[in-house]
Amino acid sequence: QVQLVESGGGLVQAGGSMRLSCAASQPTSGSYAMGWFRQAPGKEREFVATLRRIDSTVYADSVKGRFTISRDNSKNTLYLQMNGLKPEDTAVYYCAASRRFGIPRKENEYDSWGQGTQVTVSS
Repeated sequence: QVQLVESGGGLVQAGGSMRLSCAASQPTSGSYAMGWFRQAPGKEREFVATLRRIDSTVYADSVKGRFTISRDNSKNTLYLQMNGLKPEDTAVYYCAASRRFGIPRKENEYDSWGQGTQVTVSS
């Protein structure tokens, strides 16, 4: 089971950018799909993006064109680059790892989770 540690959250103004990082305890490329989820107060956890085991990417419609998921294999680190941030992006963001092939989009398709990092976007 891979262990994940997130960093990079904080406060940013609407229209700004932020990059989240997720450090893994072992290499993930080719063995795990990696995902980002978020959860706002009073709402259910929401799929944001996934980097599949074959390295293609899939995004939620709400972030498509603004967010980019990527991985640096030399550092065992997953990233989420967020541009054009909106107040509705405010949430706790979680990274996760899945052994599944295909396109994992649900919480129960992931085996390991980070601790979460708060992102707050002010208007």
